[in-house]
Amino acid sequence: MIVPAEELLRIERKINWDEYIEKVKPIVERVREKGDEALIEFTKQFDGVEPEYLRVPKDEIDKAYDVVDDEIIDALEVAKENIERFHSITAVERDMKIDFGDCVLGKKYTPLDSVGIYIPGGRASYPSTALMAGIPANIAGVERIVACTPPDKDGKIKPLTLVACDIAGIKEIYAVGGAQAIAAMAYGTKTIRRVDKIVGPGNVYVTAAKLLVQKDVPIDMPAGPSEILVIADETANAEFVALDCVAQLEHDPMALAIVLTTSRDLAEKVEEFAKGIVADHSEINLSNLKIAVVRDIDEAIRLANKIAPEHLSMMFERAEDYLDKIKHAGSVFIGEFSPVACGDYASGTNHILPTSGYAKVFSGISVETFMKHVTYQILSEDALRRIGDAVIKLARAEGLPLHALSVEKRLGPRSSS
Repeated sequence: MIVPAEELLRIERKINWDEYIEKVKPIVERVREKGDEALIEFTKQFDGVEPEYLRVPKDEIDKAYDVVDDEIIDALEVAKENIERFHSITAVERDMKIDFGDCVLGKKYTPLDSVGIYIPGGRASYPSTALMAGIPANIAGVERIVACTPPDKDGKIKPLTLVACDIAGIKEIYAVGGAQAIAAMAYGTKTIRRVDKIVGPGNVYVTAAKLLVQKDVPIDMPAGPSEILVIADETANAEFVALDCVAQLEHDPMALAIVLTTSRDLAEKVEEFAKGIVADHSEINLSNLKIAVVRDIDEAIRLANKIAPEHLSMMFERAEDYLDKIKHAGSVFIGEFSPVACGDYASGTNHILPTSGYAKVFSGISVETFMKHVTYQILSEDALRRIGDAVIKLARAEGLPLHALSVEKRLGPRSSS
């Protein structure tokens, strides 16, 4: 597991999406053509159940509260409070109106009309995803929030997921998973009306379907397997480093964990701790833990920015002082008491983050994900006269004489002097 640092840059993290897109294309097309009939057909085929319904009835959501332990409901409420607090504060008044004297320029933000959230099932249920997407969508003011999530072996949604959706303010919940759910939200069926944007994590088939439909419906970001990169020095707690790494590997056999450390001794201890932890967790692919010894913290940060990890953990002396040097990461966790798991659930930041190096160009989900802005201008006659000549010349230079004329007519006859 201890490898040369240069080898980390050669790890292939990009998935061959063309291969998976070809596999999901028939599913997407079938849903476009047959709607609900195709959803039922694919639920039988992929989930092995005859669905009792597509849209979860309100009474089933209400009954879920009787099944889920009160302590778990309390934990969801704590998470909601923190997520809501952080996203509300970061969603401060964005509208702006700037008076330049002879003209006023401005920008106003408006929410999307509808969004679809994919909540993964399969290996594990992710009620936390309902909070992470549903809460900022509600803060943004989205009127219609839809959630799709795979049914269990009984054809129903896990009560915990239903409670989380309800707490997050999601009113429409559908027992549909996989690429077929993405197709339904993108193109609509008799039961599921199409949405204006699709967000949320999923397996390779879900992500491939999102990439396929994005020509018609925007998505949040491409997403691959979970990943963490830890930068640590000799002062770090080796057991904490190992725990954070194997916790990410717990997500998926394709998940990746990287440790960059200035200490050979720490590297060996992390490797030892990791082996001990996974001894009782055979599902974890420990071969995807890569540890490298680097010259200094600056080299580690340089490598981290090239890798652009989903989660970046900084466990070294004066780590907070280096935050400004971090250019590319989905979310950063500073100090030994800031485990990634807290960001996954309840610290308040978002856990729907770019992976596979996409943190170089994408950000995690936020209130802005569910909004767009409109610019406007109010020009006085003086303002038009101030810039009009430039507009006329540029319009004519581009071969658009009527653009020029629309300004000339407002300015009246031009002086011959």
